[in-house]
Amino acid sequence: MAELLRTPLFDLHAELGARMVPFAGYEMPVQYPAGVMKEHLHCRAAAGLFDVSHMGQVILRGASYAAVARAFETLVPMDVLGLPEGRQRYGLFTNEAGGIEDDLMFANRGDHLFVVVNAACKEADIARMKAALEPAVTVEVIADRALVALQGPAAETALARLAPGVAGMGFMDVATVELMGGEAWVSRSGYTGEDGYEISLPAPAAEALCRALLEMDEVEPIGLGARDSLRLEAGLCLYGSDIDAGTSPVEAGLSWAIQKLRRAGGDREGGFPGAARVLGDLADGVSRKRVGLVPEGRAPMRAHTQIYAVAEGGEPVGEVTSGGFGPSIEGPVAMGYVGADHAAVGTDLFGEVRGKRLPLKVAKMPLVPANFKR
Repeated sequence: MAELLRTPLFDLHAELGARMVPFAGYEMPVQYPAGVMKEHLHCRAAAGLFDVSHMGQVILRGASYAAVARAFETLVPMDVLGLPEGRQRYGLFTNEAGGIEDDLMFANRGDHLFVVVNAACKEADIARMKAALEPAVTVEVIADRALVALQGPAAETALARLAPGVAGMGFMDVATVELMGGEAWVSRSGYTGEDGYEISLPAPAAEALCRALLEMDEVEPIGLGARDSLRLEAGLCLYGSDIDAGTSPVEAGLSWAIQKLRRAGGDREGGFPGAARVLGDLADGVSRKRVGLVPEGRAPMRAHTQIYAVAEGGEPVGEVTSGGFGPSIEGPVAMGYVGADHAAVGTDLFGEVRGKRLPLKVAKMPLVPANFKR
């Protein structure tokens, strides 16, 4: 086995008593002594600090932002050219079959595009960008910066003590901020459903920033366990579980991320991998859909739980892709895919757990309302 990598914050995690686990090729904190439940609830109530330095940070440069944007649009079904400077957008790499190769964030930083991709996919994503974009666009992999997320309703109060200007940022704004003596690239975004920030900064400054934040009463460290339960309550996909290379954006309920001008009849219709399938799905609908699920009782329904329309007999009509306990709603939560004729909110279904079918209901996502600063 390849040796696990460590982020610039590994020593701090160890000092804080984190339980470290392998994740996407890195040693990452799954939880701290407080435990997943308390970490989750603290993030919802105040502010949680996450190390996400394992994710891939990439800068794309070319003759102009417009040139880079047009090139990047050959890989994603999003409006990159029309993204204003100082703004960020959610995106998807699609394949020729119309499936999702990864989900990502990209930001217009004036003379270049800043892209953040998932840790488990970053090598493939970087290879994809290099093959498609170079030499006209330079793909610069950023290896000397850490990435941390500060999430929760008190995130603004905490970070503004160190950089007052961040208080004026709106959801999905990006800015360059002086922080801990270095240049930080800050976005008002995150993956918990809460208000907050993602902060890219020089690796040597990362520990000092985290220590300064953790000294504040509002801020506690949060591990991968609570990160997963937070994003699940927020109805957010985990790549490799809820979306993958065989899942179309329309099946995944991510049609909102495809702007009108990249759709049929738009000014820049298609032109991305798998456009025929994706545009066809948008026009004709799909046979299965990602839905939120709330099991009855207290027992969680984990990934790969088969879903049935009836309590006995019949064939499965779907499958759970993510499931666990939702601390905010004090009960089990899940998401998965079911046939389109079973996807309406309120539909009663059954999940088979250890040979027994237990009731669950299709629920509106997000299960916990988003708290972004619009």
